[in-house]
Amino acid sequence: MNRISRRELLAATLGAGIATTACRRPPRIGFEGALLGQSATRGHRVREGFRPPPARRERTGVAILGAGVAGLSAAWRLQRRGVTDFTVLELEDRPGGTSRSGENAVSAFPWGAHYVPAPLDARSDLAALLREMQVIEGVDPGGRPVVGESFLCRAPQERLFFGGAWAEGLYPRYAASREDLRQLRAFEAEMDRLVGARDGSGRRAFVLPTADCGRLPEVDALDRMSMADFLDRRGLTSPRLRWYVEYACRDDYGCRLETTSAWAGAFYFASRVERPGARASELVTWPEGNGALVAHLEKVAAPRVRTGIVVTDVVPGPRSVEVHAWDVAREEAFVVEAGHAIFALPQLLAARLVAPYRERPPPLLAAFGYSPWVVANLTLRGRPAERGFPLAWDNVLHDSGSLGYVVATHQAGRDHGRTVWTWYLPLTDADPRAARELLLSADWRHWAEVVMADLRRAHPDLEALVERLDVWRWGHAMVRPTPGLLRSGTLELARAPLGRLHFAHTDLSGMALFEEAQSWGVRAAEAIVAARAKDPGR
Repeated sequence: MNRISRRELLAATLGAGIATTACRRPPRIGFEGALLGQSATRGHRVREGFRPPPARRERTGVAILGAGVAGLSAAWRLQRRGVTDFTVLELEDRPGGTSRSGENAVSAFPWGAHYVPAPLDARSDLAALLREMQVIEGVDPGGRPVVGESFLCRAPQERLFFGGAWAEGLYPRYAASREDLRQLRAFEAEMDRLVGARDGSGRRAFVLPTADCGRLPEVDALDRMSMADFLDRRGLTSPRLRWYVEYACRDDYGCRLETTSAWAGAFYFASRVERPGARASELVTWPEGNGALVAHLEKVAAPRVRTGIVVTDVVPGPRSVEVHAWDVAREEAFVVEAGHAIFALPQLLAARLVAPYRERPPPLLAAFGYSPWVVANLTLRGRPAERGFPLAWDNVLHDSGSLGYVVATHQAGRDHGRTVWTWYLPLTDADPRAARELLLSADWRHWAEVVMADLRRAHPDLEALVERLDVWRWGHAMVRPTPGLLRSGTLELARAPLGRLHFAHTDLSGMALFEEAQSWGVRAAEAIVAARAKDPGR
């Protein structure tokens, strides 16, 4: 891999203007850190077709491949349904996927996803999980779940660095023209209309999870255009509005306006609102982000979660599924014969691991693309000086390729002293392969310089406060909801089981959200419970 220059990396990630300014004054990297990420060596074995002869065989009722949110949710539901003869096989040394978290002497912190919207339906799977975690305290008179105050994101929640100072909220209101604000109101009215859209069966067009969304031809047609086209057709040209909407697309999907399905763009704004005119759901979060949810799911599934296991081949048969795997610690190949299996991994791995797909790849696999991400955790010995609105939980920088940072200690009520900031950068290049090459082309120091160049614009005194800066690289962090993927029938094909092999992953929704992963994990578990009830011998 050719190494990239510091200037090239800054320009590619933060923009040419920031790169020029940053290169005039290189940051002083007087702190330590590490370059972290998924186990590339293990993953490359899958890519290279590593299939050693097995040394032993074992049997289980259900094999769950992958201990991300989908796999852990499948295990959670099986356990709650009385099915205990399952095993979860995970390549990494820790479960959680992109909802993993870390911890140091200052605070726990996320390495990826860091919140879920408070559920609107007390009957949902997310509500059931949050009740089990004692996050939901009851149900209000309208039947909505009541989330405990300590779990709701505390104020101030969001701020934006724009025009040289911080302001509350995410829309850049400072010096906005009448036309800017008129277009903002027009966009909000359009989203409000979509909040109220329902199909002939009374199902909402946009709701979490997407499997519960109604089907309306005029709404489904949004998937055939990009979010940029959606705005263009409505004359919504305000640069401020387009930045605001694109921020949403980058935040949830790792995509630009031109590469985000308009259906997905609308989903971001409409699915979290209960009814037209209402405010969006409040956010549920922890210092470690969604790592708190992972920890609970892992506890339920333990001791059936086995880490350091590289799945090398998946062969579905008429009466069982053979899973070939490699135990990293024991350096031993083995086979699991399972009555049923759940493939809780991305579709990109299905193309390499699932025998029928590998031998004759279905066209649907080519529809899936993935956004790389960089996440950095900065441990600070103190808080920098502020300009404008005070430090919030989510702190966003205008005119930056990054998404800014969240403050891990904010939810714990620690507003002074040492803290941890989690900084996020989606690599939104139109070519995902080029984005991954960029991701891997820089070493720790280069990425540390990118982080500091970005944050120094808002915090000139930050360098003296950094104790440590760790960087995590996610090569295939999240599926991209590109135009045509979501409502064309492709996802329905990807969801179809292969005999006793079921699929469960956010890929099946085309959007990498916790609720989507949980939904497909639960649905796969329920399908297996139903199948076993019909055939008790298996």
